[in-house]
Amino acid sequence: LSVSKDSISDGEKDSASSGSHFTPYWAVQISGGVSAAKEVARRHGFHFVGQILPDIYSFRHRRLTRRSASPAGRNQRLLKSDRQVLWAEQQVARRRVKRDGIPPSFPKHGGSWIRDSTPQWRSRYAPAWQPDSGSNMNDEKWHKMWYMAWQMGYRGQNVVVCVLDDGIEWKHPDLRRNYDRKASFDANSNDKDPSARPTKNDENKHGTRCAGQISALGNNRLCVPGIAHEARIGAIRMLDGEVTDTVETVSLSYQTHYIDIYSSSWGPEDDGKTVEGPGRLTQQAFQIGVQSGRVGLGSIYIWASGNGGQKGDNCNTDGYTNSIYTLSVNSVSEFGAVPWYSEPCSSTLAATYSSGEERRERAIITTDLHGRCTESHTGTSASAPIAAGIAALVLSANPSLTWRDMQHLVVRGANPSPYLKSREWLVNGVGRRVSHDFGFGLMDAAAMVSLALNWTRVPEQRTCELWLRTDRGHQLPADVPPNYDRTFRLYSDGCLGTRHRVLYLEHVQAKVSLLASVRGRVQLWLHSPLGTVSQLLTKRKFDQKVTECWREPAKRHFGVFESFL
Repeated sequence: LSVSKDSISDGEKDSASSGSHFTPYWAVQISGGVSAAKEVARRHGFHFVGQILPDIYSFRHRRLTRRSASPAGRNQRLLKSDRQVLWAEQQVARRRVKRDGIPPSFPKHGGSWIRDSTPQWRSRYAPAWQPDSGSNMNDEKWHKMWYMAWQMGYRGQNVVVCVLDDGIEWKHPDLRRNYDRKASFDANSNDKDPSARPTKNDENKHGTRCAGQISALGNNRLCVPGIAHEARIGAIRMLDGEVTDTVETVSLSYQTHYIDIYSSSWGPEDDGKTVEGPGRLTQQAFQIGVQSGRVGLGSIYIWASGNGGQKGDNCNTDGYTNSIYTLSVNSVSEFGAVPWYSEPCSSTLAATYSSGEERRERAIITTDLHGRCTESHTGTSASAPIAAGIAALVLSANPSLTWRDMQHLVVRGANPSPYLKSREWLVNGVGRRVSHDFGFGLMDAAAMVSLALNWTRVPEQRTCELWLRTDRGHQLPADVPPNYDRTFRLYSDGCLGTRHRVLYLEHVQAKVSLLASVRGRVQLWLHSPLGTVSQLLTKRKFDQKVTECWREPAKRHFGVFESFL
């Protein structure tokens, strides 16, 4: 593990939680069931709202204001003093943004990192990515679907996908027949109807657009077919209101035995200075989902990697995309370039198509509000639903896959084509090409389905933990000089001789705690014994905050047989 710190200067201390506020809601852990929880709520002046997770309940205080800059300390102390209360936390509403693109402000040229591609060059190297001219699809804009990459007969049959977003126009003629009420909920209003709230500027169009990419009907002469146009589509309305740990948990844990795939195109602010991740309850929701969702096979969580590229952001500082439980997806433009908004990071597993240079490259076609069709869906918001649709095709071919099987299939089926012009391609320990921009390459539906048809399920996951003791010569100097570089070596036998022994490496997580006067000047790298190098933290010029503890994963080592001896 290498740590490098550039010369630093005092800067304005930015709060990663700016825009957040305390709500009158609490999450409370109580043993004894619902009746005991209701009695505790009554005893302390709270209204019992409902159950969040097993033994964890939502309370609302009757007399507190809806928004407060300060916590309600007295009410917190009352709850914690109750012998039946094992844990309690006042809920904080945090800023969560949709990851659709914002037109770049480049004055004279476009916004992709590499701008020398032409349509002719592209057609030479990627003919398989054109629509099948022999297809019998009659949808209005089928001929414009330049990013399709499959024609194998699997259409998402018997698979349920849920879009976690700002709601859905489920009465849309291209969505209505595939809409699944059982897979839908309104976490903002706590009811069963996730319909998008009408606004003057149609600001709640995001979920409808994402849903259409996945499961818009095929052969109905409307718009375009979804990637998995026979999959059932549900929606959780959760971004159009206060987004707390409870709201995220309820959304991610809704109907986990019924819903197969959850698609999320949102996350913390992509501003180049925020470091945030899932709260305590949301982390539990992820763990419960992969352990018991889909009747033990594990829920599949797909996440958009983020749109902060123009601000020097890095998706490793986003605790949702860098979770080992999520399948993190980045974008590639029509001409194979790194889009201007794309964030590099070691936690990205693969990429799918989305928008690029505004005046030269097309965006994504999908359903829109008011029964319409749009050709301007953008950002990594558009990449995650494509990945969700491909995952639905794969589950349609083999419904017995676990959540980890799906990650293996993404890695093994991904195409690191020369057409993808990353800023860097490396080769990991087993010879797989990998990039901080595109992960292991472009998701290939045909390859993944072919692999899935004859797939042998991966064995049980094992975890081997190592600790670097800072009291044994591993301390940094008290005053780190400019351009300081330090390497720490951790030796492991992979927990040889124990039930935790790891032979086949899937994920590496480094939990690092260090203090620096400016977090944005600190860089971290992880070097494997076989030479794979992952950058866990990059410089971020807008990040002027003091560093804090953070967990950095590296999925670039996926599929590496490491020798720990």
